[in-house]
Amino acid sequence: MALAAGLALASSAPSPAYAAPAAHIRATRPAPGRDRAHAAAAPSRLSRADAAFLDSLQQATFRWFRNHQDPVTGLTDDRAPTPSFASISAVGFALTAWPIGVAHGWITRAEARERTLRTLRFFARSVQDTTPDATGYRGFYYHFLDMHTGRRFRDVELSTVDTALLMGGVLFCASWFDRADAQEREIRATAESLYARVDWRWAQPRPPSVCHGWTPEHGFLPYDWRGYDEAMIVYVLALGSPTHGVDPAAWGEWTSTYRWGTFEGLEQLGFAPLFGHQYSQVWLDLRGVHDEFMRAHHSTYFENSRRATLAQRAYAIRDSAAFRDYGASIWGLTACDGPLDSTLTLDGRARELHSYWPRGASFTTVRDDGTIAPAAAGGALPFAPEVAIPALRAMRARYGADVYGPEGFVDAFNPTLRVPLPNHAGHVNPALGWFDVDRLGIDQGPILAMAENLRTGLVWRTLRRNPHVVRGLKRAGFRGGWLDRVAAR
Repeated sequence: MALAAGLALASSAPSPAYAAPAAHIRATRPAPGRDRAHAAAAPSRLSRADAAFLDSLQQATFRWFRNHQDPVTGLTDDRAPTPSFASISAVGFALTAWPIGVAHGWITRAEARERTLRTLRFFARSVQDTTPDATGYRGFYYHFLDMHTGRRFRDVELSTVDTALLMGGVLFCASWFDRADAQEREIRATAESLYARVDWRWAQPRPPSVCHGWTPEHGFLPYDWRGYDEAMIVYVLALGSPTHGVDPAAWGEWTSTYRWGTFEGLEQLGFAPLFGHQYSQVWLDLRGVHDEFMRAHHSTYFENSRRATLAQRAYAIRDSAAFRDYGASIWGLTACDGPLDSTLTLDGRARELHSYWPRGASFTTVRDDGTIAPAAAGGALPFAPEVAIPALRAMRARYGADVYGPEGFVDAFNPTLRVPLPNHAGHVNPALGWFDVDRLGIDQGPILAMAENLRTGLVWRTLRRNPHVVRGLKRAGFRGGWLDRVAAR
């Protein structure tokens, strides 16, 4: 998923238009032994209207996961309603969804156990060898799998980052299902075995970095995870492994190619698409903790994600004349679907449009064709709720059923594109713009989980007690906050 930088954008003067950040909404600890206590612990700083909106949004995104799990393999669709393969990263988000559903009473604990075990048993029993249609190899899994057989989809790569996102969900379930009954013991044991067999050292053909992936046809891909992006969780889990842990030098090598700069008047660690600032922190609570790099910049990765969010909003306000509807309430660039790959004249200007594209805006690069992804704001909910919630509410209010339905937000929309198009994905509303037809698991997962982290801290709180996550963060050099109060095991 990491994407190379393109068109550079010079730093600009501070924009007066973005709102000052509100204090982080603190979660309260639920009473022990009550599944729904997590949901009841929502902080009072959310207005009644915002809380009601998040209730609706979370339930809709949860419904997407519940409707798109294969009943045999337990795998999750990459996207729907377009028929698709399974995405192993979407499976990681689905595993994270089941306990959230229990906390809100949308699913029973018994059903959550069954859905979780269905998935974990499949991966535990899946084919792990070098045959071209295996499910995985060396504890890693292919990026996409056939939904019904669980075998490799076509010639996709064995993906280290998507395996890490899967393992985020696996470890969350290992820590959340903490009861003594047989099924929950099996969840914990199976989850531990799946994580323990991931051979992170094997995935270092050019140590100390971890490689993007591997195929049986061509071996390791020629790219390593270096520089800031969504791969933070790759290194934290690789460092925390009890069986195949990589050397701490891997973290130093990764951070050595970071780029620090200024965008919209905010100093930050640069990465243009917002998913890179969000995915790892679905599971990693980085509030008040910092590694050597962030200590040197008197910041944290949580604060950095907040700044990236506010800067994107400021960019949309400043660029409001370039694309229709851009402004304080309509913003958000990340990797997402688009209408088509073509250049069209829209509003008297030639516009280069794209289908799936790593949209984003930072001092490192700007990739923008007027296509907005609701998940960009949804994944930013804990970082900047004072701008993310109004954006999501404005999208639903302005575009209605074109953008939001019983399973939540669609992947993307483009308000500038309002002309009929042949042979394109999605549909065009002449009064409102182009709208995608699909919802993606890698959108729905961060929206659901980050809304929960904002409201109750459920995912973060659960994984703060996971010894592998704690070990990985400490071996990466993280210190401070909650982490100093936890002993690595």
